[in-house]
Amino acid sequence: MNYFETIRCEDYEVFNLEYHEKRVAKAVALNLSLQEYLYAPSNELLRCKVIYDENSILSVEFFPYKKREINSFKIIEDEKIEYSKKYLDRSSIDSLYEKRGSCDEIIIIKNGLVTDTSIANIAIYDGTTWLTPKKPLLEGTIRARLLKEGSLVEKDIDLEMLKQSKKLALMNAMIDFDVIEDYSFSL
Repeated sequence: MNYFETIRCEDYEVFNLEYHEKRVAKAVALNLSLQEYLYAPSNELLRCKVIYDENSILSVEFFPYKKREINSFKIIEDEKIEYSKKYLDRSSIDSLYEKRGSCDEIIIIKNGLVTDTSIANIAIYDGTTWLTPKKPLLEGTIRARLLKEGSLVEKDIDLEMLKQSKKLALMNAMIDFDVIEDYSFSL
């Protein structure tokens, strides 16, 4: 089984490495120092993709990154989806993403609760607090950092709570915590 990490590199700096290393250790019980394999080769915004298995780092690649504009979401229900580790094989998520129609992105509902989008963890703002699903598909590194800092609260989020949210945010290694105020949902 192969896994991967997506790590933000910019201005000769590697971001959030501590949380990526924790996720690698949790996925394969390896205590790898990613810092030994990584460097930020330039000042431009790069997506570093580290592919690994149970034994070692298999490859490290860098790609220029351009953020996608996301304002419309297709709600997709799937009771069987499993993505608790950052598997290199994303075919289950990719097949759900293909159902988005004219929307920019999907929000995956499992067992009646919001989990994630195809590329990011999600948070909603209820007017006073930023909430993130208790049971995301994947425990992201930015999500982990923000929970530790106290900026997010875990809560079961159902479709009605999602619809009534004042703001929505996506979070992943490349976009950090990206607040979206003008968005729409499609069922």
